[in-house]
Amino acid sequence: MSDETENPGIARRRRRRRNYAFLILAAGIFLFGAAAGTLYFLLKPTTLRIAVGPPGSDDQKLVQTLAQIFAREGSAIRLAPITTDGAAESIALFSESKADLAVARGDLKLPPDAESVAILRKNVVVLWAPSGLQPKGSRKKPAAKISSIDELAGRRVGVIGRTQANVTLLKVILAASGVNPDKVAVTQFAINQLSELAKDTSLDAYMAVGPLDSKITKDAIAATVVTRGEPKFLPIDVSETIAQKHPLYEAEEIPGSIFGSSPARPEEKIDTISVNHLIIAPKSLSETTVAAFARQLFTNRYQLARELTNAPKIEKPDTDKDAALPAHQGAAAYIDGNERTFLEKYTDYIWGAILILSGLGSAGAWLRHYWNRDERDRYENHRDSLLDLISKAREAETQEALTAMQSEADDVLREALECYEDGAIEESDLSAMGLALQQFHQAVMDRRMMIGGVAPDLPRKRAI
Repeated sequence: MSDETENPGIARRRRRRRNYAFLILAAGIFLFGAAAGTLYFLLKPTTLRIAVGPPGSDDQKLVQTLAQIFAREGSAIRLAPITTDGAAESIALFSESKADLAVARGDLKLPPDAESVAILRKNVVVLWAPSGLQPKGSRKKPAAKISSIDELAGRRVGVIGRTQANVTLLKVILAASGVNPDKVAVTQFAINQLSELAKDTSLDAYMAVGPLDSKITKDAIAATVVTRGEPKFLPIDVSETIAQKHPLYEAEEIPGSIFGSSPARPEEKIDTISVNHLIIAPKSLSETTVAAFARQLFTNRYQLARELTNAPKIEKPDTDKDAALPAHQGAAAYIDGNERTFLEKYTDYIWGAILILSGLGSAGAWLRHYWNRDERDRYENHRDSLLDLISKAREAETQEALTAMQSEADDVLREALECYEDGAIEESDLSAMGLALQQFHQAVMDRRMMIGGVAPDLPRKRAI
């Protein structure tokens, strides 16, 4: 039967039910989509751009290996390496927010908001002077012309590495040692120019900056041994003073025989200074993101050592607030064990979601009430009609009138039940209707007895 041939009230209620069901379905789809989108956002890996260079350097190889490990293990943080010509370009990209992370030396000019995440390695300063080649047939070893830093005045020093930071560091050492830096000539050599360095007889001393196990430093020393004789390592006796005046530098020691054992190079430990080679992040980068990256980095140190030859010993940065280059809050939280739990991180979001859902529920209840306002009005009319039927039943003159009233009361009950199913009325309203029906039926029974008759027999079903 179509809506046009049905009772208009029933047809209207069916259309309203269909519309309401569609609204509930749409709301459900929306909430499901919102929940799925939120879950996707929370579980989606975060990709960090990291600037590193120059091409083919140990730093670039390290970052690329880390990126492969993170991707292979499906980690929450992924790395997207950006290869640069060197630390200066890496820092420039970092400053322009074109990179989320950067690999740089701690004594370079870093942006004000740069903070440390990890120490990739400690670069130590190695200074040495040639002793001269031993004449053939002579058992006497030649003595070096230079045995200490304060004898470098008026001399020429060959510095390995094109970065200006190495020259600046040498000047700091000279000034602290009582030598006027302007009286020391400096010639820089690229890391692929070690043979030229060794052949340059105008050089009186050499300087390298790198990790203790640096192949470049070892190769440079070996090259100068062949052309200029055994090295005389120059200790930096003022290393503690330099570290106090320049917090970005640290006092260190070079162990004996670290660059060779036969003969020992050096013969005994000597004082020097070091500078950290770091991964830096802007202070504005999410604390949660940096903590997750630091956790992955330090967790995969041993995997990195297995996959990368001569992998550096990655160390944790200083988390003291007064450190020369402070650690990022995310890295410090991981290192100090102060990472916030899931509830601590997302309590505000959870309460916000609860409030939103509560608001949606209230809005849905109001909308449902507004949607069924016509049915509620009709219910109130039926309730009033039922109360009127009670009065009419007490004044009825015939059994037929009472029977007609009962039929009308049945229709009222049917309408009330449909209103209840549609949510237009509450259970308390239905209870009130039931009480009114009870009073009506009692009034009908009393009136039948007063009239003195019995209810007409209902037509019986014919036997099949």
